Amino acid sequence: MASVDPAGRVALVTGATSGIGAATAALLAERGAHVLVAGRDAARGEGVVAGIRAHGGRADFLAADLRTADSVRQLAREALALGGGRVDILVNNAGIYPFGPTEQVPQSDVDAVYDVNVKAPFHLVAALAPGMAERGRGAIVNVTTQAAYYGIAGMALYGSSKAALDQLTRSWAAEYGPRGVRVNTVSPGPTRTQGTAVMGDALDELAAQAPAGRAAEPEEIAAAIAFLAGDAASFVHGARLSVDGGRTAV
Repeated sequence: MASVDPAGRVALVTGATSGIGAATAALLAERGAHVLVAGRDAARGEGVVAGIRAHGGRADFLAADLRTADSVRQLAREALALGGGRVDILVNNAGIYPFGPTEQVPQSDVDAVYDVNVKAPFHLVAALAPGMAERGRGAIVNVTTQAAYYGIAGMALYGSSKAALDQLTRSWAAEYGPRGVRVNTVSPGPTRTQGTAVMGDALDELAAQAPAGRAAEPEEIAAAIAFLAGDAASFVHGARLSVDGGRTAV
């Protein structure tokens, strides 16, 4: 089966208006992909697109609210339209992560986390993976978290949603891999982004538990995502690449 190199491919990256998603969009564009930058904040999204274009890359912004199945399916339709009828690379990066004691989590947070972190990737894969399979090639990278692989107090909701996405990775690898679509997971550790800035010192305290002893930069996570999206990972199916400074290895 043919593999997918970012050059000349169409890549849809969710949650791409900042942080890991923005860094991934920029890197894929640098390597020659036409990147579809999906997110809720139009101003930030257009800023990411402008930055990519300023460096000679090709990118477009797609407004996306991933909390309903209809909006996710609409995103898939718009992505296919902008991509000339195809999406070759899908990066399910968007995620929300409210933390706190289980008994204090409101039902609205439970619903929102599973809508965005689990259901949205499910619907996007359902909409886009069959086309990849028909063409005999494609790459899907799901972004999870180290909190999906060991217990962290206050992160039950977030961690469980990403653990579900990790299991979906394996199931989709079995389902679509025989038809040329590679599906893999990148599992980041604590990473410095606009979203994690609210954690303050807690981010560094969490990062200090890993052998690397520090938080990651978004570009370090993006490099792993781009690897799995490209030809260098042509024999990698259903894998989890932990980019967490070694935290889940010790």
